[in-house]
Amino acid sequence: MKRPNPPRITDEDRRLFRDAIGEVQRLAPMAPPPATERPAPHPRMFEADEAAVASELLDMDFDPATLEVGEELGYLRDGYPPRLLRQLKRGQFSVGDELDLHQMNAAAAQASIVAFLAEARQAGVRCVRIVHGKGLRSKAAGPVLKALTDRMLRRRDDVIAFASARAAQGGTGAVIVLLKEQK
Repeated sequence: MKRPNPPRITDEDRRLFRDAIGEVQRLAPMAPPPATERPAPHPRMFEADEAAVASELLDMDFDPATLEVGEELGYLRDGYPPRLLRQLKRGQFSVGDELDLHQMNAAAAQASIVAFLAEARQAGVRCVRIVHGKGLRSKAAGPVLKALTDRMLRRRDDVIAFASARAAQGGTGAVIVLLKEQK
Protein backbone atom coordinates (compact mmCIF):
# COMPACT_ATOMS: atom_id res chain seq x y z
CA MET A 1 0.00 0.00 0.00
CA LYS A 2 1.39 3.38 -1.01
CA ARG A 3 1.53 6.01 1.69
CA PRO A 4 0.02 9.40 0.92
CA ASN A 5 2.45 12.25 0.43
CA PRO A 6 2.76 14.55 3.45
CA PRO A 7 1.11 17.92 3.03
CA ARG A 8 3.34 20.70 1.71
CA ILE A 9 4.53 23.35 4.14
CA THR A 10 3.42 26.74 2.97
CA ASP A 11 5.05 30.11 3.64
CA GLU A 12 2.13 30.92 5.95
CA ASP A 13 2.87 27.71 7.98
CA ARG A 14 6.54 28.73 8.28
CA ARG A 15 5.62 32.24 9.46
CA LEU A 16 3.17 30.89 12.07
CA PHE A 17 5.82 28.46 13.34
CA ARG A 18 8.49 31.21 13.69
CA ASP A 19 6.01 33.50 15.47
CA ALA A 20 5.10 30.68 17.88
CA ILE A 21 8.65 29.71 18.85
CA GLY A 22 10.25 33.16 18.86
CA GLU A 23 13.92 33.89 18.42
CA VAL A 24 16.21 30.93 17.77
CA GLN A 25 19.85 30.81 18.75
CA ARG A 26 22.04 28.39 16.86
CA LEU A 27 24.32 26.20 18.97
CA ALA A 28 27.93 25.71 18.11
CA PRO A 29 28.71 22.17 16.94
CA MET A 30 29.91 19.95 19.79
CA ALA A 31 32.92 17.73 19.58
CA PRO A 32 32.16 14.00 19.98
CA PRO A 33 33.04 12.52 23.38
CA PRO A 34 36.53 11.06 23.61
CA ALA A 35 36.78 7.42 22.64
CA THR A 36 37.19 5.13 25.62
CA GLU A 37 39.02 1.88 25.43
CA ARG A 38 36.68 -1.07 25.77
CA PRO A 39 37.61 -3.73 28.29
CA ALA A 40 38.69 -7.12 27.02
CA PRO A 41 35.85 -9.68 26.94
CA HIS A 42 35.66 -11.97 29.95
CA PRO A 43 34.08 -15.46 29.67
CA ARG A 44 31.91 -15.22 32.79
CA MET A 45 29.30 -17.80 31.70
CA PHE A 46 31.97 -20.32 30.71
CA GLU A 47 33.66 -19.93 34.10
CA ALA A 48 30.32 -20.24 35.90
CA ASP A 49 29.47 -23.41 33.93
CA GLU A 50 32.85 -24.93 34.70
CA ALA A 51 32.53 -24.08 38.40
CA ALA A 52 29.02 -25.57 38.53
CA VAL A 53 30.08 -28.95 37.11
CA ALA A 54 31.47 -30.28 40.38
CA SER A 55 28.35 -29.41 42.39
CA GLU A 56 26.05 -30.73 39.63
CA LEU A 57 27.80 -34.06 39.65
CA LEU A 58 27.47 -34.29 43.42
CA ASP A 59 23.75 -33.42 43.27
CA MET A 60 22.87 -35.94 40.56
CA ASP A 61 21.52 -38.83 42.71
CA PHE A 62 23.51 -41.12 40.45
CA ASP A 63 24.65 -44.60 41.31
CA PRO A 64 27.02 -45.91 38.61
CA ALA A 65 26.05 -49.48 39.53
CA THR A 66 22.48 -48.85 38.37
CA LEU A 67 23.36 -47.65 34.87
CA GLU A 68 26.39 -48.82 32.97
CA VAL A 69 27.76 -47.06 29.89
CA GLY A 70 26.49 -49.68 27.44
CA GLU A 71 23.21 -50.39 29.23
CA GLU A 72 20.06 -50.06 27.17
CA LEU A 73 17.28 -47.87 28.43
CA GLY A 74 13.67 -48.92 28.27
CA TYR A 75 10.45 -47.75 29.90
CA LEU A 76 6.73 -48.26 29.37
CA ARG A 77 4.13 -46.32 31.35
CA ASP A 78 1.64 -48.45 33.26
CA GLY A 79 -1.59 -49.12 31.41
CA TYR A 80 -0.08 -49.38 27.92
CA PRO A 81 0.40 -52.67 26.03
CA PRO A 82 3.93 -54.17 26.08
CA ARG A 83 3.86 -54.40 22.27
CA LEU A 84 4.36 -50.60 22.14
CA LEU A 85 7.77 -50.93 23.79
CA ARG A 86 8.69 -53.85 21.52
CA GLN A 87 7.71 -51.83 18.45
CA LEU A 88 9.72 -48.87 19.72
CA LYS A 89 12.80 -51.06 20.24
CA ARG A 90 12.43 -52.53 16.74
CA GLY A 91 12.32 -49.07 15.17
CA GLN A 92 8.74 -49.39 13.94
CA PHE A 93 7.89 -45.76 14.71
CA SER A 94 8.93 -42.91 12.44
CA VAL A 95 11.07 -40.36 14.27
CA GLY A 96 9.66 -36.89 13.66
CA ASP A 97 12.29 -34.72 15.37
CA GLU A 98 15.64 -34.98 17.14
CA LEU A 99 17.51 -33.26 19.98
CA ASP A 100 21.29 -33.62 20.45
CA LEU A 101 22.54 -32.98 23.99
CA HIS A 102 26.25 -33.34 23.23
CA GLN A 103 28.45 -30.59 24.76
CA MET A 104 25.66 -29.51 27.16
CA ASN A 105 25.92 -29.43 30.92
CA ALA A 106 23.13 -31.00 32.98
CA ALA A 107 21.20 -27.76 33.50
CA ALA A 108 21.24 -26.86 29.80
CA ALA A 109 20.30 -30.43 28.83
CA GLN A 110 17.37 -30.45 31.26
CA ALA A 111 16.01 -27.15 29.93
CA SER A 112 16.53 -28.31 26.33
CA ILE A 113 14.63 -31.57 26.92
CA VAL A 114 11.67 -29.75 28.49
CA ALA A 115 11.49 -27.21 25.64
CA PHE A 116 12.04 -29.85 22.93
CA LEU A 117 9.27 -32.15 24.19
CA ALA A 118 6.86 -29.22 24.54
CA GLU A 119 7.57 -28.12 20.96
CA ALA A 120 7.21 -31.67 19.65
CA ARG A 121 3.82 -32.14 21.31
CA GLN A 122 2.68 -28.72 20.12
CA ALA A 123 3.65 -29.67 16.56
CA GLY A 124 1.84 -33.02 16.87
CA VAL A 125 5.03 -35.08 16.67
CA ARG A 126 4.50 -38.41 18.46
CA CYS A 127 7.95 -39.98 18.19
CA VAL A 128 11.27 -38.19 18.79
CA ARG A 129 14.93 -39.09 19.31
CA ILE A 130 17.07 -37.60 22.07
CA VAL A 131 20.81 -38.11 21.62
CA HIS A 132 22.39 -38.04 25.07
CA GLY A 133 25.69 -39.74 24.28
CA LYS A 134 27.22 -42.75 25.98
CA GLY A 135 29.02 -40.83 28.71
CA LEU A 136 32.45 -42.04 27.64
CA ARG A 137 34.09 -38.82 28.88
CA SER A 138 32.14 -38.71 32.14
CA LYS A 139 34.81 -40.79 33.94
CA ALA A 140 33.81 -42.00 37.40
CA ALA A 141 30.61 -39.97 37.42
CA GLY A 142 29.06 -42.27 34.84
CA PRO A 143 26.97 -41.15 31.88
CA VAL A 144 25.53 -37.95 33.34
CA LEU A 145 23.27 -36.91 30.45
CA LYS A 146 22.06 -40.47 29.91
CA ALA A 147 21.01 -40.78 33.56
CA LEU A 148 19.42 -37.33 33.49
CA THR A 149 17.45 -38.17 30.34
CA ASP A 150 16.28 -41.48 31.82
CA ARG A 151 15.14 -39.82 35.06
CA MET A 152 13.39 -36.93 33.34
CA LEU A 153 11.50 -39.05 30.82
CA ARG A 154 10.22 -41.44 33.50
CA ARG A 155 8.75 -38.50 35.44
CA ARG A 156 6.94 -36.86 32.52
CA ASP A 157 3.21 -37.53 32.07
CA ASP A 158 3.39 -36.95 28.32
CA VAL A 159 5.87 -39.82 27.77
CA ILE A 160 4.25 -43.18 27.00
CA ALA A 161 7.46 -45.13 26.42
CA PHE A 162 11.12 -44.80 25.53
CA ALA A 163 13.88 -47.18 24.55
CA SER A 164 17.51 -47.03 23.50
CA ALA A 165 17.81 -46.44 19.79
CA ARG A 166 18.82 -49.10 17.30
CA ALA A 167 22.52 -49.14 16.43
CA ALA A 168 21.97 -47.17 13.20
CA GLN A 169 20.17 -44.43 15.15
CA GLY A 170 22.73 -43.99 17.94
CA GLY A 171 22.43 -47.22 19.94
CA THR A 172 22.79 -46.79 23.69
CA GLY A 173 23.79 -43.15 23.11
CA ALA A 174 20.24 -42.15 22.16
CA VAL A 175 16.63 -42.87 23.11
CA ILE A 176 13.52 -43.02 20.98
CA VAL A 177 10.59 -41.46 22.84
CA LEU A 178 6.89 -42.08 22.20
CA LEU A 179 4.70 -39.16 23.30
CA LYS A 180 1.00 -39.00 24.07
CA GLU A 181 -1.20 -37.49 21.40
CA GLN A 182 -1.98 -33.79 21.76
CA LYS A 183 -5.64 -33.31 22.73
